[in-house]
Amino acid sequence: MITDPFALFDTWYAEARARELNDSNAMALATVDADGQPSVRMVLLKGYGPDGFVFYTNRESRKADELAAVPKAALLFHWKSLRRQIRIEGAVTHVSDAESDAYFASRSRDSQLGAWASEQSRPLDARATFEARYEEARARFEGGAVPRPPHWGGYRVAPSAIEFWQDRAHRLHERRLFVHTGDGWREGLLYP
Repeated sequence: MITDPFALFDTWYAEARARELNDSNAMALATVDADGQPSVRMVLLKGYGPDGFVFYTNRESRKADELAAVPKAALLFHWKSLRRQIRIEGAVTHVSDAESDAYFASRSRDSQLGAWASEQSRPLDARATFEARYEEARARFEGGAVPRPPHWGGYRVAPSAIEFWQDRAHRLHERRLFVHTGDGWREGLLYP
């Protein structure tokens, strides 16, 4: 039995990458604002390791505002075909500019231009406005590299708890909870 949560995540994630046809790296990101109002949306996992789970976004978006107010989040991976899910809770920090630059450079040019054109989560009067902003960005960077916008970057969720949930017949599910302590991880089971 695997007793390291990251080794277990590696195993489950590899199976999901092999069997989930669409967005096996999709995860729900739950945040709260300064008033405690919760919000959840799907984002894509772009890196992970013992220091945390990484995603990228516009740092002027609603999620970014909420993470600035309350730098904690919960993540949920749900792989229906595997009948598994993983819940992660922890503190959130920015990834380095170098990490953000490297990931941004790996994105498609259209995605890079979209990051410049979008005022993510802000009201939009018409789709044509966004499309015009995209065309302006395309013209601005024509013939050259598209640099990472200053308002765009990554976040890392450093887990304080990771729960692995496995479906079982008759709702007799298996739940393994790993809690981070000062000197490592403590593992236990939860009732279904």
